Amino acid sequence: MANIKSSKKSILTSEKKRSANSAFKTSLKTAMKNVELAVAKGDKTAAAEALAFAYKKLDKSVSKNIHKANFASREKSRLSTRVNSLN
Repeated sequence: MANIKSSKKSILTSEKKRSANSAFKTSLKTAMKNVELAVAKGDKTAAAEALAFAYKKLDKSVSKNIHKANFASREKSRLSTRVNSLN
């Protein structure tokens, strides 16, 4: 355990950020899974709505520095390819 006051504060801050980032990552995975489920059902409108929500979550994760931009770009490409395959 840290003895220095600033180190103790840093540990608390890191734990708060870790738990918040973990919750956000979980919600992002759920959003991406909802796109996959809509595609599996063959529902174009639900897939499009889920895709828009997943895009929003991916962009937010990049702006919060939770994920890198390339990760978001890659996942957007994969998801949009699957949704476009419904046409």
